Amino acid sequence: MNRRALLSLSILTAVATAFVPASAQTRSGGDTPKPATTANAQKTPWGHPDLQGVWANNAATPLERPKELEGRALLTDEEVANLKAVAGRLFNGNGDAAFGDSVFLAALRTPKGYTSSDGQTGNYNSFWVISREFDNRTSLITDPSDGKIPPMTPDAAKRAAEVAAKRREAPAGPESLTLSLRCISFGLPNTFAGYNSTYQIVQTPDTVVILTEMIHDARIIPLDGRPHIDSNIRQWLGDSRGHWEGDALVVDTTNFVDQSFNGVSPLRVNGDQNMHLIERFTRVGNSLQYAFTIDDPTMWTRQWTAMIPLQRIQESLYEYACHEGNISMGGILRGARANEGVSIGELEEGARRGSQ
Repeated sequence: MNRRALLSLSILTAVATAFVPASAQTRSGGDTPKPATTANAQKTPWGHPDLQGVWANNAATPLERPKELEGRALLTDEEVANLKAVAGRLFNGNGDAAFGDSVFLAALRTPKGYTSSDGQTGNYNSFWVISREFDNRTSLITDPSDGKIPPMTPDAAKRAAEVAAKRREAPAGPESLTLSLRCISFGLPNTFAGYNSTYQIVQTPDTVVILTEMIHDARIIPLDGRPHIDSNIRQWLGDSRGHWEGDALVVDTTNFVDQSFNGVSPLRVNGDQNMHLIERFTRVGNSLQYAFTIDDPTMWTRQWTAMIPLQRIQESLYEYACHEGNISMGGILRGARANEGVSIGELEEGARRGSQ
């Protein structure tokens, strides 16, 4: 067996052993991941910065700076302490859970009580959602300086409006639903925090593997200087190539499938097939500073950058059984057909005949 085959086998073995099966998809409030108390050696045996381990994104800082904090890049320590106290009271396990930026915004705007934005069925109870980490920053976005995603181009804004209108219609079939709802991918970059937002990094001398807990995507990133694949080949997570710049792992990714309006990322809108993504992973003790820059002139009027601090934890990744538990898909489509006056029996009979 040649060296390349041995390397491939070692990578697959590392990825295959990364999962620990679990019946639940979220960690409960009573089982909060504990930050590692001691760091790994800062260098691998072959001399690269050691990024290996399991890293969690539980940052409460919103992606974009809220209107109330315009012009302020940082909060005072007193303000941070107050936000943490309010969030602890709002999400103490006795009320609705909040996801994404809603945790920070609820602590900022609704200190007397939080109710899920879903006014009909409610949301998870906050007992099931992990505690979030507050710091002094008012946005994950570091450039532009206003902490906001730049405006979309006129063409992208038009397409976004058309897709938003289409989504208000009943889905014609599974393909009408978002890729994340269909358990295909959450895309790149994924800024979602506090909900299966855990990553495991495995290194070899010429490869880095990043395994994500959410939909268990595995990115295999060569470090050997090979060029990107042909531009005609497109992938959900693009084609990544890495190299070291000092202590930072820099990953250059192109060749994306058009994700722009498929709901594959918690961003306001993903880049399209022209997106050029540059990521930087820099270890600082038990924190991994994950910075990404998006350059997509067909989507935004300028490139923009954000930084998410990932914290090292002493836990394994959980299995993300998305397809196995995705019972909402059938309900969504059945409801859409019922609203159109088509009986469930007719649908099931048609499906039965089609399978014969």
